[in-house]
Amino acid sequence: MEKAVLIVDDDEAIRNAMHEFIQAAGFNAHVANCAEEALDVLADRKFHVVITDIILPGLDGLELTDRIKKKHDVDVIVMTGYSGDYSYEEAISKGASDFVFKPVKFEELLLRLKRVLRERQLTQERNQMLGKLQKLAITDGLTKLYNSRHFYNQMELEIDRHNRYGHPCSLLLLDIDHFKEYNDTYGHLEGDKVLIRIAQIIQSCLRKMDTAYRYGGEEFTIILPETNGVEAEIVAQRIRTSVEAEKFYPEPDQDIKISISIGVTQYHSPEELSTFVNRADKAMYTSKQNGRNRVTMVFVEETA
Repeated sequence: MEKAVLIVDDDEAIRNAMHEFIQAAGFNAHVANCAEEALDVLADRKFHVVITDIILPGLDGLELTDRIKKKHDVDVIVMTGYSGDYSYEEAISKGASDFVFKPVKFEELLLRLKRVLRERQLTQERNQMLGKLQKLAITDGLTKLYNSRHFYNQMELEIDRHNRYGHPCSLLLLDIDHFKEYNDTYGHLEGDKVLIRIAQIIQSCLRKMDTAYRYGGEEFTIILPETNGVEAEIVAQRIRTSVEAEKFYPEPDQDIKISISIGVTQYHSPEELSTFVNRADKAMYTSKQNGRNRVTMVFVEETA
């Protein structure tokens, strides 16, 4: 991808010579004669690096750098011919990636430009890697749902939101019926296919604000913000019937139906998180005891 560079200098001769040199070096170079024009150009197109003189009419190069870094993902190289009036530390504090003194040899400027771009790429790659590692830390490797550790972190946030704003929050806890028997009969690879598919079905039944988690083994939890218990029960029934309608083929010409048992409850302040989760767990086991493939709603009064 061709890298775009914006050159900002009020000296037309320097500006044009620099533009010609950088363009010839294989970059997509553009020019602006003041900070205000540079900001207008940046608003309209994407640049990777801005090279700016520090002395400009109107806004100076340091103020330009500060504004660029606050609004754009762009690296800035600052140039100055007044070494006594401006310091490297001052430019860096505004967000500049490099600081060079005039008169600068274009070959040296090109080396600085390539170094800034290389560091920019390394930073982006590092951030992408950190993002992947952070995602792995909170994601179940098999189902790609969030894991139980992230569930408790998120549940704490939802409870805090409820306590501050009074918004309802409900929880579903579901378990796959007779899953051990399925695993023992058809093997863990086929069991994994069931877990993956049920996770997909769960996701397809949720809103963007809802989050689903693999709680452990064949158990899943679902946090439903802005949702009371009655509304949560409707969501649970939608998930249950969607799973019930699915067919699995652990062996050729053999289709198997899977069912799930779900417990539903709504958070009531100021109860502890463990009390809330245990109530959902109790509701789920009630569904198991009453024949499986069903949804049970447990209200807070029933735990008294």
